[in-house]
Amino acid sequence: MTARWTTHGRGDPVTLVVHGLGATEGEARLPASGLPGTRVVLTLPGHGSAPDAPEGYWNYGAIAADVLEVAREVGATRAIGTSLGAGALTRIAAEHPRLFDRIALLLPAALDSQREAAATRTYERLAAAVAADDGGERLRELLAEDIPAGVDVGDYLERRAEALLRLEPALRDLPGEVPVPDASRLAEVTADVLVIGATNDPLHPAEVAEATAKALPRSRLELLPSRAPVLTHRKELRALLTDLLG
Repeated sequence: MTARWTTHGRGDPVTLVVHGLGATEGEARLPASGLPGTRVVLTLPGHGSAPDAPEGYWNYGAIAADVLEVAREVGATRAIGTSLGAGALTRIAAEHPRLFDRIALLLPAALDSQREAAATRTYERLAAAVAADDGGERLRELLAEDIPAGVDVGDYLERRAEALLRLEPALRDLPGEVPVPDASRLAEVTADVLVIGATNDPLHPAEVAEATAKALPRSRLELLPSRAPVLTHRKELRALLTDLLG
């Protein structure tokens, strides 16, 4: 296993937090903020202090296997996943429907079918920008397009660009992957699930969040009106997570 993790807090419940692709270390910790008990923040390969991913790693089966190993080692009964992390947790839920008692899926990007053309094009543009020999200039320009006007993000843009520069294989491989081959398997999941989507995010279509929530029998769907709700709706996200996990 090439994933790493850090532990915050103590006692029960134990909540596993799985970040999205290219998340900075600070961004990865955000969903765990203020929650009770022990928060275990996973760092997937190619991110932060974790080593680069081995060849062929970037598929939901391999990612979910790493996440599942950590979940069992730390005794997690709850889990939060963002984007790529949400897909990994969805895969685990389909294969181990009684593992967690509460799950939060933030901005799921895919379920059981290929991504829409707009999302695939975005991945292709990001991969090309990462491969360009320009010091990351084109990549930073692309990332800046997704920052809502008037939102102060500090050094977030630079940190995210640094993270994605290690992830060209993931940007090329993941658009062709789906978290679960058959969404009907999610009908056996016993956990209470919160699905949070966005209405204006081409990488995380609202339709995917709606389909994910529909496939899970004990789910609640919340759609936030933003292209980048992690940046624009942090207060609302925290309230929703606290309501489920607090």
